[in-house]
Amino acid sequence: MPDVRHALMAATARLGERADAELLLLHALQQERSWLFTHADDELAMDVQTAFQQLVARREAGEPVAYLTGRRGFWTLDLEVTPATLIPRPETELLVELALQQLPDRAPVDVVDLGTGSGAIALAIASERPQARVIGTDASVAALAVARRNAQRHHLDNVTFVHGDWLAPLAGQQFDLIVSNPPYIEAADPHLVQGDLRHEPASALASGDDGLDDIRRILVDAHHHLRPGGRLLFEHGWNQGEAVRGLLAQAGYADVFTAQDLELRDRISGGRV
Repeated sequence: MPDVRHALMAATARLGERADAELLLLHALQQERSWLFTHADDELAMDVQTAFQQLVARREAGEPVAYLTGRRGFWTLDLEVTPATLIPRPETELLVELALQQLPDRAPVDVVDLGTGSGAIALAIASERPQARVIGTDASVAALAVARRNAQRHHLDNVTFVHGDWLAPLAGQQFDLIVSNPPYIEAADPHLVQGDLRHEPASALASGDDGLDDIRRILVDAHHHLRPGGRLLFEHGWNQGEAVRGLLAQAGYADVFTAQDLELRDRISGGRV
């Protein structure tokens, strides 16, 4: 039977990614990464070897590592993810950073995360602002079940999740901050049938011919759900900054801006009512 070191070397050669191989092996072993440093020469039990090989084969076929392990790190949280949810990505953490800049450390502010999916954004904000009242909405019942389990796992009781399309279930309610990572990929974008995106929910990725259908709806509706001085922040594609700034200005937002990610690409835009 192979030892841990050689099993990882073989899997890395197949996958081209050492990090992917490690995550899959640790999942098969049900161990943390620190375990690898002291057990590299351990032989793998047959059942672990079989499970690992199956995971590697599925990754080779294109399944995302996050779906294979059922976990993804985001902000400071370890989150459950399933094929019912979008996989949280590092660039979305910029949205959390900008949101936190708008929220006082200790004040009972109201925040809503539209299209919450796994709850990543809502939970990250709730974890950093314990006095905030955070709501996450989603049209997917299955995604909301994942978000609620993530909230329970991290003992975050200042966040609730409600079923519905964007702001529809929040009629009559107003907020200090509305955030969202909505679908923004063009419907005909070839990337939708490539790589990990093939396995993620299409409804969480694409939005019309120019990718902006959901953003148009959100920024118009959000204007009626924000208190005076309240802000809207949302993620979008790298080539959509100019277009969304125009939409924000047209909808009557002030202080319209776009923030760039670490690769200096337009990533988050927003404005104030």
